[in-house]
Amino acid sequence: MLKALKVGVLVVVAFVVVTLLTLRVTGLEPPYVDPSSEEFAKSGRTTRPGLWLAGEVVHEPVTNWDWVDKVNDPIKKNTIELETRTWYGIPHSVRINIIGRGDKLYVQGSERDFRLQKPFPNSKAWWANVERDPRVRMKIGGKIYEMTLVLIRDRAEVAQLQRGRDPVTKEIGADGKEHITQVTHWWRVYQRNVPEYGNGSAVAASQTANSPEARPSGENAAARPAERP
Repeated sequence: MLKALKVGVLVVVAFVVVTLLTLRVTGLEPPYVDPSSEEFAKSGRTTRPGLWLAGEVVHEPVTNWDWVDKVNDPIKKNTIELETRTWYGIPHSVRINIIGRGDKLYVQGSERDFRLQKPFPNSKAWWANVERDPRVRMKIGGKIYEMTLVLIRDRAEVAQLQRGRDPVTKEIGADGKEHITQVTHWWRVYQRNVPEYGNGSAVAASQTANSPEARPSGENAAARPAERP
């Protein structure tokens, strides 16, 4: 009986290992959930997590990102895939929106409802992954870009990126008090592993911004507003 159990465990482990190795090569992209579907109505999400992203890796520097705003898949719209690094070694990938502003590239995400009860960055798995390790891979237009994400912690800068709109949305609740209903976060995106990319100052700046020494002991208002509902 014990021998049969051991054999069974080995078979399961071997199956899992082979499956992961296969997915490492073929990729497992996060699917897109149509906002008009019943699935979206139940989950409130336009994506489910995936694993590795597969595709041709771009090694050339990009000096103008305006073209990403024109990515418009008939089904997946203007979403791109983002692969983040987990502490356990298997990637966590999601679909997100991306914004190009000339030579600058940004991604954004927002939290509302129950997510506001958790301190940043714990309300979303990919946020927590990026906060721990900012190195990511993005699939845009069928190609893979190796990037570094840098959280923009200055609320005024985020408001400027949002054409003057405050990243923290508040409403008057039934109790007559003001409550936060949504918080939006922005990350600046830098190419990495591109030797020709300028003089390397952008990458160096991103690494400095994400170093433990550069992070305050408590998040400032741009990253974790003090007010909560």
